[in-house]
Amino acid sequence: MLNQSIIRKLSALAFVLCLPLAAADTYTIDAVHSEVGFRIRHLVSKTPGRFTRFQGVIKVDDQHLAQSSVEVTIETASINTDNEARDKHLRSPDFFDVAKYPTLTFKSVAVKEVGKGRIQVSGDLTMHGVTKRITIPVGILGTMKGAQNETRGGFEGAVTLNRNEFGITKYPGMLGDDVEVTLNIEAVKNETK
Repeated sequence: MLNQSIIRKLSALAFVLCLPLAAADTYTIDAVHSEVGFRIRHLVSKTPGRFTRFQGVIKVDDQHLAQSSVEVTIETASINTDNEARDKHLRSPDFFDVAKYPTLTFKSVAVKEVGKGRIQVSGDLTMHGVTKRITIPVGILGTMKGAQNETRGGFEGAVTLNRNEFGITKYPGMLGDDVEVTLNIEAVKNETK
């Protein structure tokens, strides 16, 4: 026969299991108000660029940030350094080989809270046919209402990638190995009606 202490614990467990779980809020990246940028050394200075076509979903669980997630897809052909000849070369097999690898993807596997409004997002980055596990420090900038009364969230992050690790190895010395990537993201919350 179960004693009263065990019965009380089982009753409390049953009560907790019956409580509704708080769902994560889902945000869709607004590419018009976001930027995926980069800088790489060319000879003695750094050349900037960006990707102009990307999409993604960010799930934020405010109560349990570790259960949040991110998925992003970037069209590699959308690379833009404000120089058409250079952009054409970057799309070629010397670099991104966009005909063979049309997308660059990131899918998170873990989120860790490291301070107020600061998280580390670890996940798998696939670029140029190579998948590597990376960690991106991310700042959560907060939320506010937009012009259509929609909720918008802001996120920013930065990470340095070694292009050689993704099989992009042309022009050593002329180009730096490290690519500084910056993320400035505005996303719209998917409201339930």
